[in-house]
Amino acid sequence: MNDHRPQRVNPSAIAHSPISPSGLPNQVTYTSASWFRQPGPPIWKKMWRDLLASRELAWRLMVKDLSAQYRQSMFGIAWAFIPPIILAAGFTFATNAKVINIGKTDIPYPAYVMLGTMLWQTFIEALNSPIQAITTSKGLLAKINFPREAIILAKLGQVFFNFGIKIILIAGVFLWFRIPVPWTIAIAPVALLHLIWLGTFIGLLLAPLAGLYNDVSKALPLIIGPWLFLTPVVFPVPSSGTFATVVKLNPVTPLLVTTRELATTGVISDPQGFWITSGIAIGGLLVAWILYRVAMPYVIERVSS
Repeated sequence: MNDHRPQRVNPSAIAHSPISPSGLPNQVTYTSASWFRQPGPPIWKKMWRDLLASRELAWRLMVKDLSAQYRQSMFGIAWAFIPPIILAAGFTFATNAKVINIGKTDIPYPAYVMLGTMLWQTFIEALNSPIQAITTSKGLLAKINFPREAIILAKLGQVFFNFGIKIILIAGVFLWFRIPVPWTIAIAPVALLHLIWLGTFIGLLLAPLAGLYNDVSKALPLIIGPWLFLTPVVFPVPSSGTFATVVKLNPVTPLLVTTRELATTGVISDPQGFWITSGIAIGGLLVAWILYRVAMPYVIERVSS
């Protein structure tokens, strides 16, 4: 009698599961072929096929995580509003007291800070989403075989959901400060999507390492804090000096600034920087996706051993 119990395999093994005509459980054949050389359609088709196959599971995971997130929070969705309001109030007070000199902004300063903070929050959520997906799903990954893209899509769904809630505050800010709405606000979501892609690219690169070492999750807050003050979230882009050069070299700057400009003034100050950074974000995301697919079998082998 054939033994159909699960077998432990080398993480570099490739599995094929033909349907058994006899009605018995599918037989699994393992080979030592590289993941890139496995038979079947090209790598991109396999990746796209798995991405499509993961949609339903991703949706269910997203709904489950959102339900748990707001069920265990006293203030619920209010946490989407509290950070930008507090940050705007603090910097507005410091500016009015002449503690800091921010410079001139195109829209009222409190609105400038709140909008910038919400965009920054969305970028950081996109960066953290692949890392959180791996660190919180280790047990699931070790026990069940499913498209690994599902847990990433579920977390990205939360990013979009959270920003959808922030739109309520954005609309309130526009009404309160009577900010004219340019027609370019209709294409601002495109720039926002590029900002999310950049965050996902960086997070997806770090995700396999985060699955193996807790140091990644512990080090990120130490990096994100200074990074905020190198990004024009609470101040306009400087025009000259060493600090201006550093701010302009920051890859988040052109994407965040362009998104804010499209939503408020309709005038893009750095279209070239926006498109260069967008190209890096899109290309980097594809490369990070491949590396994620290659690395995950080894990560799962390590965490399940």
